[in-house]
Amino acid sequence: MEAAELEIFKIIASSGDSRGAAFAALGLARKQDFVGAKEKLKEAKEKSLAAHEVQTHLITKETQGDKTEVSLLMVHAQDHLMSSMLARDLIEEMVGMLEEIYQKK
Repeated sequence: MEAAELEIFKIIASSGDSRGAAFAALGLARKQDFVGAKEKLKEAKEKSLAAHEVQTHLITKETQGDKTEVSLLMVHAQDHLMSSMLARDLIEEMVGMLEEIYQKK
């Protein structure tokens, strides 16, 4: 396996971990465990940042002339990263909304 493929797999793995942590946060919020939910959201952000750092590294290499082949695997990785970031952002808002609702009761 080439180095570029390993980096692409890091994006996929970190993005999946981020998405999983975000959905775990939502589950905890539904159980009114907002401390736990916020910890999971923090974990989701850290995993997302790890994926984003690999993406930034690949982009930087490309701007320096070292092109990464645009393969189906790369497209898949980018899809995972963007969908996990969107899920995390939406779930963060949902956790906040649930916390507000439960505080008013």
